[in-house]
Amino acid sequence: MTTGSVRGKLMLLAWPVMLSHLLQTFYNLADAFWLGKLGRQALTAPTITMHVFFIAFAISMGIGAAGTTLVSQFKGAGDEKKASLVGGQLLLLLTSIGLLFGIAGFLLVPQILNLLQTPSDSWQMTYDYMRWIFTGFPLLFIFFVYQGISTGLGDTVGPMQVNLIAVIVNVILDPILIFGIGPFPEMGVVGAAIATVFSRALASGIGMHRLFKGSNGIRIVAADLKPDRPMIRKIMKIGLPVSLGQLGTSFGFTFMIGIVNSFGSVVTAAFGVGNRIIHMAMVPAMGLSQANAAAVGQNLGAGNVERAEKSTNAALLLIGLILLPMTLGMFFFGADISKAFVNDPEVIELGQTMFRIITPSVFVFGFLLVLLGSFQGSGYTLPVMVLNMSRLWVLRIPGAYLLAYTLGMGPLGIWWAMFISNTVITISGWIWFRKGTWKTQASHLVFDTKDAESIVPATDLD
Repeated sequence: MTTGSVRGKLMLLAWPVMLSHLLQTFYNLADAFWLGKLGRQALTAPTITMHVFFIAFAISMGIGAAGTTLVSQFKGAGDEKKASLVGGQLLLLLTSIGLLFGIAGFLLVPQILNLLQTPSDSWQMTYDYMRWIFTGFPLLFIFFVYQGISTGLGDTVGPMQVNLIAVIVNVILDPILIFGIGPFPEMGVVGAAIATVFSRALASGIGMHRLFKGSNGIRIVAADLKPDRPMIRKIMKIGLPVSLGQLGTSFGFTFMIGIVNSFGSVVTAAFGVGNRIIHMAMVPAMGLSQANAAAVGQNLGAGNVERAEKSTNAALLLIGLILLPMTLGMFFFGADISKAFVNDPEVIELGQTMFRIITPSVFVFGFLLVLLGSFQGSGYTLPVMVLNMSRLWVLRIPGAYLLAYTLGMGPLGIWWAMFISNTVITISGWIWFRKGTWKTQASHLVFDTKDAESIVPATDLD
């Protein structure tokens, strides 16, 4: 990422990440599709478990992002030994956290289900499903180690390949274990959970084999697994704000669903369909954000601040070119897109109104995701936490209450709150980015103070 065409390298890194996000979507759809054949009670199990899963996902994603930052900067600085140490410490840290979550969750499943007010007719199914999912938590965290390190090295194809293998295995195993095909007994929701855990175990195993073999650029050795407090502190300093931002976002969306549900099933359906379509539209921005994080990290590590800025500008241009036709399509043909999901005239009409209001802010929000990648790549992740949490808890939720309830706008108030929160937070992110603080923070977070001046020239930071 430190030489050659900036735009070309960004797209090479971004497209596998985009495909990985789409694969994860298919992964979830497969579970929902097959369990739906057993009835609504079976479908409730993964739906309720998903809320708990998002908490673990936010933590593992944040710490994994710290691995991407540190590995990319050490690679840019030519210090492969430190990059390998990051990998070892990341594996040690996330495996420990995953085990803690898995054991605690496994023991507390009844309390969790009661807290989430699980319906009595699906309580036992959800209990069985969630217990199995908790056993696989450490495996999920281990895969994030491989993914974070590989992305930092500039290898996004490897994690995409592993994701593809895991998805294929899960799709094959789901009907076999759920319905009892061949020599396997019929296991229902437990079968779906076992298929998920097995596919994650396979993905984690392949990822760890590659890291310890050294096939992706660095090789983790036994010495890297010995606790190194300074490196763990660096990982936590970078990763914790990202995790907190993701947690705040997850809880915020859960709270928003409560507001949406208060207006009835038609509004809930329109919101659900709209969110799925918006998520698909954001996949390119997610890919470019992660690619830009790796590019910024490697170039700052190499002391090339100017190229790090060029990477961000190129990513902003690319996401604008990609999102413009997509959001125009959503704006003008939102009703037709909604029909592919639900054929209810009321839902389609309300969904059309939703797309007309929020689509311009979706286009704008894509730029913010790219900027968040720059902050992450530099190791200055405070803005990631502040901007993510402020979007939901400072702007969207209070705005929805004010517009929908106080001013009596109903569902329109929710759509306008989404528009305002996306737009305002993107402008705020741009102002924060232009201050340039991210350029100076990187060296202090990642490298020793005595080395910082030699790695990032002071003249480049003005």
